[in-house]
Amino acid sequence: MKVLVAPLDWGLGHATRCVPVIKEFLRVGAEVHVGVCGNIAPFYKDAFPGLKQHRIPSYRIMYPKHGYQMPAWVLTELPRILKVVAVEHAIAESLVERENFDVVFSDNRFGFYSEHAKSIYMTHQLRIAFPGVTRVLESVGLKFHQKQMANFNEVWVPDVPGYPGLGGRLSHLNAKNETGTFFKDRKLRYVGPLSRFDNMVEPSQKKFKFLGVVSGAEPTRTNLELRLRKVFREIPGEHALLLGKPGLNEIVKDGNITVYPHLSTEPFAELVKSSECFVSRPGYSTVMDQAALGANCLFVPTPGQTEQVYLGKLLKNAKYARSLEESRLTAENLLKAFEGDPWRLPVPEHSNLLQQAVGSLVSLTLR
Repeated sequence: MKVLVAPLDWGLGHATRCVPVIKEFLRVGAEVHVGVCGNIAPFYKDAFPGLKQHRIPSYRIMYPKHGYQMPAWVLTELPRILKVVAVEHAIAESLVERENFDVVFSDNRFGFYSEHAKSIYMTHQLRIAFPGVTRVLESVGLKFHQKQMANFNEVWVPDVPGYPGLGGRLSHLNAKNETGTFFKDRKLRYVGPLSRFDNMVEPSQKKFKFLGVVSGAEPTRTNLELRLRKVFREIPGEHALLLGKPGLNEIVKDGNITVYPHLSTEPFAELVKSSECFVSRPGYSTVMDQAALGANCLFVPTPGQTEQVYLGKLLKNAKYARSLEESRLTAENLLKAFEGDPWRLPVPEHSNLLQQAVGSLVSLTLR
């Protein structure tokens, strides 16, 4: 079986959560290629040096400067995004014709499917969250997303099937009123939370008080980096900052902050486990990773990014992780947030949901 895996380039999260998917395809003997752009290319070059890479278009996501501008940004960016979708679909069809792929696996890329291969779409957002009073429009977003998913043979959700899982309303729909007959002709599979971290060793001691990890689209990525640098300088002790920039490797010291441009899987896991507290955006892939690593987390949602705002509230209300608005991220508030016992994200019971999904795909493809 020959498989092409293509993650969305909206930060590194989509690429990292595809790591266990790629490993499972390789485990069953498939030949795997990856579709890459931007910093996904060096990340996969490091994680899977033997896999052939194919260049695909970037969505070139740049968030607005202020969170309140996000709804208008979505409306103005949608036509450009749909053009990228059309281009990537043409590229996917061309690659399938040239390379004879049996399976095209898309992580949240609307256009990366082929009529001549088994096409799989993975998303943790069956529902696209809408903010405040605009939540009444969620049904419109639901129909739009289902229209995109209709081009795929199967839809995989990286969560457990039982509500709330890790994604709550994002990854679980009301079967009677919201899914209707949409999934009647295509398979909906929950493949369990996906993390590249597994069987990581606990360090003997804590080296850092706070570890901050920054990722995602600009300018909000840099906004968080600068704020964390300021906050960490004001808190006594040693702290670490991970910038999420694959391809760079120079570690620098900024006062009481050790700055890492990028770390591969095992050093990253060791850094998390050698830090008392973890601070980052609540991207869904980050949530899955930190659940696997058992980190004591505080999440700072990207302003106006409704998915992250929802996840931050969901996890805080469940006392799985702290959450703090970026405008309130100060040294005083950070220390206050972590008072008391650590909070841990739930680790779902071990399951073979991903293995079952890949196994079924193998059976269907090679039948």
